[in-house]
Amino acid sequence: MPSHPVPHTPAPGASIPAGGRLPIIIPVIVAVAFLMEQLDATIITTAVPDIAHSLQVTPVQMSLAVAAYVLSVAIFIPVSGWFADRFGARRVFIAALAIFTIGSVLCGLSQSFAMLVAMRVVQGLGGAMMTPVGRLILLRSFPRSELMTAMTYMTLPAIMGPVIGPLLGGVITTYFSWRWIFYVNIPFGLLGILLAMRYVANTREHEVAGFDFAGFLMVGGGLGLLQSALEAVSHPVVPPFVIALAAAAAIALLLGFYFYARRAVAPAVDLTLFRSRSFRVGTLAGGVCRIGMNGMPYLLPLMLQVGFGLSPIASGSITFITSVGAVIIRNLLAPVIRNYGFRFVLIASAVAGSVGLAGFALIEPHTPHYLILLWVFIFGLTRSAQFMSSNTLSYADTPDRQLSRATSLGGVLQQLSVSLGVSVSAVLLALVSAHSETLTPARFHEVFLLSAVIPLLAIPGFLTLAHDDGARAISRKKTFSEVEEHDREVAA
Repeated sequence: MPSHPVPHTPAPGASIPAGGRLPIIIPVIVAVAFLMEQLDATIITTAVPDIAHSLQVTPVQMSLAVAAYVLSVAIFIPVSGWFADRFGARRVFIAALAIFTIGSVLCGLSQSFAMLVAMRVVQGLGGAMMTPVGRLILLRSFPRSELMTAMTYMTLPAIMGPVIGPLLGGVITTYFSWRWIFYVNIPFGLLGILLAMRYVANTREHEVAGFDFAGFLMVGGGLGLLQSALEAVSHPVVPPFVIALAAAAAIALLLGFYFYARRAVAPAVDLTLFRSRSFRVGTLAGGVCRIGMNGMPYLLPLMLQVGFGLSPIASGSITFITSVGAVIIRNLLAPVIRNYGFRFVLIASAVAGSVGLAGFALIEPHTPHYLILLWVFIFGLTRSAQFMSSNTLSYADTPDRQLSRATSLGGVLQQLSVSLGVSVSAVLLALVSAHSETLTPARFHEVFLLSAVIPLLAIPGFLTLAHDDGARAISRKKTFSEVEEHDREVAA
């Protein structure tokens, strides 16, 4: 029996301005939650040596604390939509913020390595629910004609997190204590909870099917193993046969879920969403393009530090410029898509992204820093245009009743594109440097050139789009005179 969404009413006591427009505080709340989640995936990396020394483990063992968070997110994202439908988006979002904040406190208080790993899993559980449910709240808070605006608040943290995290982690670890990389989440988490209680509507479904536990075990286990294999690729201490075994088990579980989902009434992940061309192209073809572009936040800092000899803070200051491009492009993108369509923008940004990646192969240790900054800024513009366009297209034509399931599946694919971006870059770097004792700039240049091919592989998928696909998301808003004219026609 199909479910019917409850009317989207404001939270008790919520203040909605005249005309029914939701206050700007809602996207700000969600954007801060997104940024917290994105930062926690990367901020710990620069603090690994200090944490390892404090907890009396090796830096190699500390990779488990980094991976535990990412694994937890990958496993629990698929079921976030069901929880939002069953208990209400506001309740789940607040609970996720609370779990994430409590996990942060306990990570900071950890006196043993085992406790830190366990609390990183708790943090990941909160992050897994926080991100897709926050995305769902945004999608339901904006009319489809303003979907590009909503996607901006979702995409900016995803772009900024990976480049800000290592820099912020380095500064906090250098001038304070590694424990403060977790404590900084506390005020933001508490503020987010209070504002969500005040302003976010508790939208939910009338009829919700039972929880698909068998499907969750298959898809969660498959994604967890796949994420483990991808993480292990960038850590040479893991034997290749173990990585291959984990990847094979992951593929078997995910294939099993595919056949299971075709028969299940309400599977844990709704694969029928791929029947929508906009969602299919935005998530799959867009995901391929993101894999190539997501390698840059991993490769560039390594090249600047290992190949050029820059300090972590100097390297982080350069890569941070990527996020400046994201802020600028947000106001320029909607008119371009409105005039030329998603297909043109996605293809153009994929080609520009490929050129941008190849351009990093021209950077040498003696290249003036202002030229490096300029190129990083230009690449940030194209990367942001690609991410925002594909994210907007993914949900532009999705029916309201499927939004919760779409945000869950979209979140899974986005998480995988990040992991694959890093893993593919790590594999390429290992291959080109197999016969070298040191990582020279030339080896990084080769990897950037190889990575530049990946965004071009998405172009055949983008070519399948019709000109009007996703048009609902970028339709021009009516002027006041047009609204008056419409009202006169209705009255007549």
